[in-house]
Amino acid sequence: MSKFFNKEIFYYYRRVLTNPIDSFYEIRHREKGSVPLALITLLVFSICFTMNRIFAGFIVNLTDPRTVNGIDDLTRILLLFVLFSIGNWSVTCLSEGEGRFKDILTVAGYALMPLIITYIPAIIVSNVLGENEEIFYNIILGFGFAWSGILILLGIMTIHNYTMLKTIVTLIITIVAMLIVIFLAVLLFDMLNQVTGMFRGIYSELTLRS
Repeated sequence: MSKFFNKEIFYYYRRVLTNPIDSFYEIRHREKGSVPLALITLLVFSICFTMNRIFAGFIVNLTDPRTVNGIDDLTRILLLFVLFSIGNWSVTCLSEGEGRFKDILTVAGYALMPLIITYIPAIIVSNVLGENEEIFYNIILGFGFAWSGILILLGIMTIHNYTMLKTIVTLIITIVAMLIVIFLAVLLFDMLNQVTGMFRGIYSELTLRS
């Protein structure tokens, strides 16, 4: 357990934020970073995301807090996280990427740190904003999303040893692959519901006739 949670690994949080390219290189080639810690980062991000939906000020929050379910949020975020990692690993395997699946998981998890950092002040600011001042909330969250996006871009580029252009193309293909998988999953789920409904209807009719 200590190899996953030690002082040096936690130090990588700060190092990834301040020196991402070298940090991601060491994750790939020197076995730095930690998949369990990346998954914990994902969990903390999910909590912050749910807190924002519940506690953000009414000026910026269009969600009814009573409808928010933290487990549902975590499930959706985890599915997207895993889907992105699998999609990117599949695409890069076909395009000479050097990164391993665990490297992608680690990079994607660590890249969520800026969003975790910016969600808390964004929630606080949203509760003191006046009318037409929501731009400050959007700036804070926009900064977090941009920072995380840059980390994802640099991380994928570094662990796969890609050029910037190839990284961008790969990420676009990864997103397209994710959308295709989601579409097929929704289609399959709908078909299963229809088939299940048909058999239930047949069973009900046979039961009534008997």
